Amino acid sequence: QVQLVESGGGLVQPGGSLRLSCTTSGNIFGLYDAGWYRQAPGKQRELVATITSGGSTNYGDSVKGRFTISRDNAKNTVNLQANSLKPEDTAVYYCNLHHALFRDLWGQGTQVTVSS
Repeated sequence: QVQLVESGGGLVQPGGSLRLSCTTSGNIFGLYDAGWYRQAPGKQRELVATITSGGSTNYGDSVKGRFTISRDNAKNTVNLQANSLKPEDTAVYYCNLHHALFRDLWGQGTQVTVSS
């Protein structure tokens, strides 16, 4: 069974940076689109960023210009570089793999807290 393992969350001050990583087991990673979503308390899960299997990227409006998504297919890893963090970026961040023919895969989530 494929597992997604996120890392890199934590507490950071406003204006600071974090790098989130998500690593998968198995050999399927390169076939999937990958993405990061987040969910703050009392709010719906929202798109942060996605990257297709071909490398095309898409970002949520609230993170454009501050966050960068990347992938390394050789390492079965998708990364999210989050800069200029704001308190409103506080949320649980989830890694996602998507393929049109198969069910979506989700990680367990990693907490990001932006606070002084």
